[in-house]
Amino acid sequence: MKIIVCVKQVPDTSGKVAVNEDGTLNRASMATITNPDDLNAVEAALQLKDETGAEVIVVSMGPAPAEGMLRELLARGADRAVLVSAREFGGSDTYATSQILAAAIKKIGLEDDDVVFCGRQAIDGDTAQVGPQIAEKLGLPQVSYVADIHKEGDEITCKRMLEDGYMTIKVQTPCLLTCIKELNSPRYMSVDGIFECYQKPYEVYGYETLKDDPLIDPSTIGLKGSPTNIFKSFTPPQKGVGMMLEGADKATCEKLAGMLAAKHII
Repeated sequence: MKIIVCVKQVPDTSGKVAVNEDGTLNRASMATITNPDDLNAVEAALQLKDETGAEVIVVSMGPAPAEGMLRELLARGADRAVLVSAREFGGSDTYATSQILAAAIKKIGLEDDDVVFCGRQAIDGDTAQVGPQIAEKLGLPQVSYVADIHKEGDEITCKRMLEDGYMTIKVQTPCLLTCIKELNSPRYMSVDGIFECYQKPYEVYGYETLKDDPLIDPSTIGLKGSPTNIFKSFTPPQKGVGMMLEGADKATCEKLAGMLAAKHII
């Protein structure tokens, strides 16, 4: 059994976000982290590995420096890592990204008992589109917003979070699940894992590796093949310090009402 986990290296949004003239993120000028929801997906895969002995493969699309992130995930317990990286893939939106990642997963190979995990969404785009799009392009059943997982044979029982409660769904493997932070608490790297992470298999899939797959069409990958156009992207200005009114007397209430009326809030 294989568990393939799609992960993304994202800008650390606690700092200033830089944007290029074409609307894409200037990733070279920003500190990066592993997308938080993807860490929950990795942990879910590692817990299934602990139960079943499955092989965990982490896959990421990005530039060469993403190797550091993948090595950290190997140190957490993943068995193999695949970086999908090529100039032709640069600037891809969610549609193009899912095309490329689906082709990479096909290259790795999916069998009847395998599972694909993704994080719910990435903090740089917040679209929650890539995981479901990969499932559609691979023809896999999918469950999103997964908050609990139990595997028995070729069936996985999932607790899916809704706005007003939970839904229990059974799905047959192979399938794709997107994970939320409520699912688990990601483990840390171990000392042994850090020593071993550079001994584990690490591969790079470039354009030449994947170009024969029908999904890798130059018209539907990369910046030019992405149907999403960014009109404008910018860092919003910081909000000013708010005004505090103290007291519960009539005068304070009248003052507050007057301020809200002046701003046409009431």
